[in-house]
Amino acid sequence: MPPSSLHQYSYYLCMMQFIDTHTHLYAEEFREDIDQVVAHALENKVIKLILPDIDNETRGAMIALHTRYPEQCPMMIGLHPTSVKANYREELEAIESIIDLHPFCGIGETGIDLYWDKTFLPQQIDSFTYQVELALKRDLPLVIHARKSLNEIFSALHPYRNKGLKGIFHCFPGNIQGAQHVIDLGFLLGIGGVVTYKNAGMAEVVKHFDLEYIVLETDSPYLSPTPLRGKRNDSGNIPLIAACIAGLKHCEVAEVAEITRENAMELFGIGIL
Repeated sequence: MPPSSLHQYSYYLCMMQFIDTHTHLYAEEFREDIDQVVAHALENKVIKLILPDIDNETRGAMIALHTRYPEQCPMMIGLHPTSVKANYREELEAIESIIDLHPFCGIGETGIDLYWDKTFLPQQIDSFTYQVELALKRDLPLVIHARKSLNEIFSALHPYRNKGLKGIFHCFPGNIQGAQHVIDLGFLLGIGGVVTYKNAGMAEVVKHFDLEYIVLETDSPYLSPTPLRGKRNDSGNIPLIAACIAGLKHCEVAEVAEITRENAMELFGIGIL
């Protein structure tokens, strides 16, 4: 039986290695204690902490963290949809100017966000399409933010079906039907702390699909899993998410760790230490 509490799963950590496929550890929330946060993740056997990009203003902090922990913190490059404003073309040019200067492992996070503001929807679609094509050109995985925008994302991806596009729907926000569409497009489901929330509906999605279609993420500092909900999230909490998934799938946490780790390693082309 899978462990069901903080104490029970501590034993299992000795034999497991996890990957957090989406963590903003370079955010201001970690400025005072980032070394302790990384150490906590490593102690909890989270051996890769993949950093998604946001925009040109935060990219320097992301690159600095990658430079500090080059093996532990692979990084992506991209333009977050909520950072798409009138100057978005300048942001995309900045990506082009730096993409060959560092070992970026993916394009993202990109996508469409209709939760906060719909003012720049046409620009968001243009920015997203640009990054889709960049991912194809570079043969890199695409990490998609799809908040209140799954239909728009699916429409934008339709012309690229069966062209080798791959990636993750970060913090997957949909139902079983939407998840099947994601998988049919060749993408993985990014599952984080929301799966531990009783009324979120994500448990049913996880129950329905094999682990081969899932990767783990935290979206730190956001979306802490139960029982830490409301507190700052960090990559060291990945085992809590894995334990919840193991309970839903009636399997060992070690199986969740192994399959999701292999999924992430294959997708991003990264190895373990």
